[in-house]
Amino acid sequence: MGDTAVYAYCVIARQSAPARGRVPAGLPRAGRPEVLAVHRGMWCVAAEVPLADYGPEVLERRLRDMRWVADVALAHEAVVEYFARAKAATVVPMKLFTMFSAPDRAVAELRNRRSELSDVVRRLRGCREWGVRITRFRGTPVSRVPSAAPPTGAAFLTAKRQLRDDARAASIATLSAAEDVYQALAAVSRDARRRDDAPAEVPAPPLLDAMFLVPIARQNRFRAAVRRAAALCRSAGAQLTLTGPWPAYNFVQAPS
Repeated sequence: MGDTAVYAYCVIARQSAPARGRVPAGLPRAGRPEVLAVHRGMWCVAAEVPLADYGPEVLERRLRDMRWVADVALAHEAVVEYFARAKAATVVPMKLFTMFSAPDRAVAELRNRRSELSDVVRRLRGCREWGVRITRFRGTPVSRVPSAAPPTGAAFLTAKRQLRDDARAASIATLSAAEDVYQALAAVSRDARRRDDAPAEVPAPPLLDAMFLVPIARQNRFRAAVRRAAALCRSAGAQLTLTGPWPAYNFVQAPS
């Protein structure tokens, strides 16, 4: 066994080999990203990495270092983004730490998956991924607290009940707005998926954390729909954050 492995960044569907003149350096201590021919019109961007840094036992230990993992993720993303900007190219991002024992092994395994990869290319072709997150405004009052203590116990209980009902109504309004936003943006997209994996310890999980696979031809329509959605969220006491466009990491897997 050699001292290196082959790290795969992405698979690219394109008639000719993509240029790599100004490709980013890639992972720490990795070789320069290269383009491997997988099949006619299909290419893999990969680089040699030292097993001293990326071997199984070393990697298991280093995965506990969140700063190092974040650095690797950013380096991986930079390479994928570079090739995603190429004209007439569809990029299928690989999962972080996808590795093979040698270049010929990487090509052989990807050729065996050619049918699956072709399906993914058809699903992603001409699209980019956008992210939308909706959160409640912090400290937004849902009702005016009485300036003086109620004169009677009954009045106090009535005021307390009103505050509770107002809070419930505000919560329902923001949840309803988030659902309306998801449906409106999904209607403009080729595919849409929600992320429901917020950690249990998060005190205020987002009302919506979703990804949208948007055809480039509909990008202006999508952004206009986002502007309308942001206004709807503000009126309901929530804030919409848009990110992207990105390579379609969250749409590589077929819908379940």
